[in-house]
Amino acid sequence: MSVEFYADYVRHLRTLFAELDQHPERFQTYDVHIELAATGKLIVYETKRRQGQTDSLYYGRSGPGDSPRQIPQATAFAAIDHFMALNQFLAFNGNLNKLKGEEAAEALTIGSQYPSCAVRFAYRKKGQPKAFSMFMIFVGFNDDQDAEQYIAKIADPAILVDSRPLRGDKVYEWR
Repeated sequence: MSVEFYADYVRHLRTLFAELDQHPERFQTYDVHIELAATGKLIVYETKRRQGQTDSLYYGRSGPGDSPRQIPQATAFAAIDHFMALNQFLAFNGNLNKLKGEEAAEALTIGSQYPSCAVRFAYRKKGQPKAFSMFMIFVGFNDDQDAEQYIAKIADPAILVDSRPLRGDKVYEWR
């Protein structure tokens, strides 16, 4: 089964994320929620601007049993930016219905070797006539070979995106 790689998509997303983080004044509205899970740790970057009001929350967890604590914005940004700087990515297509029990848990708990990142990003830049939004879950890899090894290990590769653009009900590329 062939799957789609997302390195190009994540490069563009990384640039947009950096612009929002460093120059939020360029955006009329935005609603961003990013959760990065890697080696048992969790980093969450959450910020929203509506009607001129901005609310932001950045928090993390050191391990599965630890409770979340607030972290500096720069720390959350740096962790997510580091993930987005990896060389290759795969994406889940949202069709996990076929997987049951341990298979589903294995697919969703990607393991410490492969970091994953759920990204919900909606925005409208100042002067743009319309807003854009996307929601996707990526798995990051050092290179194509690592990605191929991951595909070979998972129980059902049909849970990965196999054609672009992804236009699902739950997960979708820019629209």
